Amino acid sequence: MSMPHSDAITELALEIFRLNGGLLADGDAMVADLGLTSARWQVLGAVALSPAALPIAHLARQMGLTRQSVQRIANDLEAKGYLRFAPNPHHERAKLVLLTSRGRRAYDSAIRRWEPRAESLGKGLGKNSIVAATELLRAIRQRLENDQNGISGARNALEKHG
Repeated sequence: MSMPHSDAITELALEIFRLNGGLLADGDAMVADLGLTSARWQVLGAVALSPAALPIAHLARQMGLTRQSVQRIANDLEAKGYLRFAPNPHHERAKLVLLTSRGRRAYDSAIRRWEPRAESLGKGLGKNSIVAATELLRAIRQRLENDQNGISGARNALEKHG
């Protein structure tokens, strides 16, 4: 007898939670001497990989995190000299987030450390399998985001008219 979809998705979600915990712990250990944590590294990465300077709200949306959590980490990174905030010509209060040279060096160092770790983790798994897993996770994430948008919209409509 095959497993129902709901059980399979539940198993996948639990495995993702375990993987996330492992990646965070591994990342924390990997970048601690750079003055980073996995969370700081993630924010630096979002800034470094963005094709243009963005405000916190846009970075948070890209990362799938709350604006408040990204703001807190960005403030911490600014205090440590990894990021700086610049005026935003499109919005007076929503400052743009930029890497400093110290932030760029820290991010580049973290990536140099990650690359051999990524090779080690992927060894023997086959690139096609990794790409397929990535596509599957992306599809589930997009469904979840669409569902959340639908739930938020329905909730807002109820509050407005309820």
